[in-house]
Amino acid sequence: MADSRPNVIVYLTDDQGYGDLSCMGATDFKTPTLDRMAKDGVRFTDWYSNSPVCSPSRAALLSGRYPGNAGVRAILRGHRTATGLPASTPTLATMLKKEGYQTALTGKWHLGLAEQSRPGAHGFDKTFGFMAGCIDFYSHIYYWGANRPGPSLNPTHDLWEDNEEIWRNGEYFTELIAKKAVEYIREMAKSDKPFFLYVPFNAPHYPMHAPQEYMDRFADLPWDRQVMAAMISAVDDAIAVIKNELERLGLTENTLSVFTSDNGPSRESRNWLDGAQDPYYGGTSGGLKGHKFSLFDGGVKEPAIMHWPAKIPAGQVSDQPVASMDIVPTVLDAIGVDASQYEIDGESMLSHVVSGDDLAERPIFWEMEGQTAVRKGKWKLVLDGQLVEDDEPIAPVHLSDVESDPAESINLADSEPEITAELKALAENWRAGIEKRWEDDYSSEDYEYVAHGMV
Repeated sequence: MADSRPNVIVYLTDDQGYGDLSCMGATDFKTPTLDRMAKDGVRFTDWYSNSPVCSPSRAALLSGRYPGNAGVRAILRGHRTATGLPASTPTLATMLKKEGYQTALTGKWHLGLAEQSRPGAHGFDKTFGFMAGCIDFYSHIYYWGANRPGPSLNPTHDLWEDNEEIWRNGEYFTELIAKKAVEYIREMAKSDKPFFLYVPFNAPHYPMHAPQEYMDRFADLPWDRQVMAAMISAVDDAIAVIKNELERLGLTENTLSVFTSDNGPSRESRNWLDGAQDPYYGGTSGGLKGHKFSLFDGGVKEPAIMHWPAKIPAGQVSDQPVASMDIVPTVLDAIGVDASQYEIDGESMLSHVVSGDDLAERPIFWEMEGQTAVRKGKWKLVLDGQLVEDDEPIAPVHLSDVESDPAESINLADSEPEITAELKALAENWRAGIEKRWEDDYSSEDYEYVAHGMV
């Protein structure tokens, strides 16, 4: 008897802004594949990553936990360090593998260099990609830090398959991701077992590289916006390649797919094609305050789409506040697995996307070094909120009604003292719990490594 459980694919982009899809309002971009995926499924307007930087947000997506509860936090002062994903933290891959799923990854890992933190130790049967935070798209060499002040890191080749170093010099990495995904799908489709495929793109993270054919599609745009459009267009085409293979194999109808990004757009000046005094501004947060590294919505609010033709009605637009940590419980719900056997902070969205049920109101929390934030209902509170262009927090306490003021432009902390006090207490108590968990469970040097391009 054929297994009726859905295949699962999670697509993740890297440093992509909330407004940088044509279905999210971009007028200078063309993303027809993702636009069609949104039209045929559900597009989310209030989807959040669980961190404004790469590694913690990926840990949350794969574990269903807040990053600190998963054992991964960003520590940016002094030098850049992070934790590898602890062996004790189960991922969606380990959970699904336990249920008989085949598992594969093609793209960016960025959750640890130590053997116990690599993809193969976290449930992935097949893996292709790189371990660090960024690579050159053509040589697949990690350059970041080679010329920075202080201790430097040597350029390092970083491309692996099943934990063995491989070379694909000159091949554009976004296209390589799609080619390997198709290869894995074809192989896994031969089995009667369903599969989980994780496709974390490194685009549009710096360095800003795109083939000329994609640059030519947007020749009328300024260079920084042109290359951003080109990189995202290449991602859109790569997803089309994968979706076409699913269609060819008759797998489209019963494949549950999710698309989102890890954090907001970067304004860092580490793109080796520009000067240190010329920060890259090609990505847009769609009018939201802040960028990557900030707990204002520009740093954590992301484009997101869910697609499952067999179950999810087409043409939906959801404004329910949800987060990437909700993917794990949603998938477990979809395949009939009791999520309570795992420690999970997220909530299943399945009845919402399938039947239109409203989700119960709950607070969603974030932390990033000195910043702490919470959203509950229409209210968003940010403590010591930081913008990358300012050296100091913009306010000790910033309260916004994000339904009427999505740009978080008006601080209502003084005019709404009761709401402010309630949310401040929630945020501080949650943060204290994360700090205690970290000290109790994850402060051991066993979990530490100096990250290559951690963010």
